[in-house]
Amino acid sequence: MRVCSVHGCPTLHTGTDSRCPEHSRKADRARGTAAQRGYTTAGHQGFRTAVLTRDPICVTCENAFSNVADHFPYTRRELIDAGLNPDDPQYGRGLCDPCHGRETAKHQPGGWNQR
Repeated sequence: MRVCSVHGCPTLHTGTDSRCPEHSRKADRARGTAAQRGYTTAGHQGFRTAVLTRDPICVTCENAFSNVADHFPYTRRELIDAGLNPDDPQYGRGLCDPCHGRETAKHQPGGWNQR
């Protein structure tokens, strides 16, 4: 059993998520769909293809195949706020799933929902 990680929530749960099921659902709804976040556009698909073609091996660990096109050194949101094209491959790097999770946790405390 684990306690929900949301401040003030005393709910105990058995899931693998750090949040209780109720707070996990709320966070997922707040996140929006992939389309709402801009990840299903032709531009983003081109970005992903170009980055993973350029970086077939994870640029962080150099041991695994890249399967995530990570925006770097700025987040997609930061690029948009700066008036830059978030679909330009120069703002991306290829990462494997474990490295992408570590990098996101390190550079975006609070995760994707942090504003």
